[in-house]
Amino acid sequence: MALDICVKVAVGAPDVLGDCPFSQRVLLTLEEKKAPYKIHLINVSDKPQWFLDISPEGKVPVMKLDGKWVADSDVIVGILEEKYPEPSLKTPPEFASVGSKLFGAFVTFLLSKDANDGSDKALVDELEALENHLKTHPGPFVAGEKVTALDLSLAPKLYHVEIVLGHYKNWSVPESLTYVRNYAKALFARESFVKTKAEKEFVVAGWESKVNG
Repeated sequence: MALDICVKVAVGAPDVLGDCPFSQRVLLTLEEKKAPYKIHLINVSDKPQWFLDISPEGKVPVMKLDGKWVADSDVIVGILEEKYPEPSLKTPPEFASVGSKLFGAFVTFLLSKDANDGSDKALVDELEALENHLKTHPGPFVAGEKVTALDLSLAPKLYHVEIVLGHYKNWSVPESLTYVRNYAKALFARESFVKTKAEKEFVVAGWESKVNG
């Protein structure tokens, strides 16, 4: 039986998958595990009442698991790992914090109005830490040859870094960070990613109100 999942709809397109990286993380997990699912697209700026009834905080993603609606991508991914143990996507605990500050650094830099506040350097520092990990551990993924939950969490975030900063800041990942660039390329090329990514224009549109707000 297909699992029901509520995810963000694209800004300006009522029937197209939107740009939420946390929603995509769950969709990536479902695809990698070949679990059947049914998407319900939610307009997060005009949430329907039935959605608020199941998700009082109005957050996506929300997924129906064992008859209960569950919020928070961390929790959902954990439950999916238990329900669908094969293929295992468990991240070895010693790698659990790799890239954990990347998304926060990206948002701070994106929304910064001060070119001298160091937010660009803070993001590069996080990317350099990821580069160093990838360079000093066998790859191509964070924990080696096999993709893990951590890779599926980082992939949508790196996608947003590339598209959103390219558009709003004319910024790209430094060319010197070849391991990070190749890592992102490998993730973006996976069938699961191609099937679950938002189109570039909708990623840009999804951030517009925050950048210009």
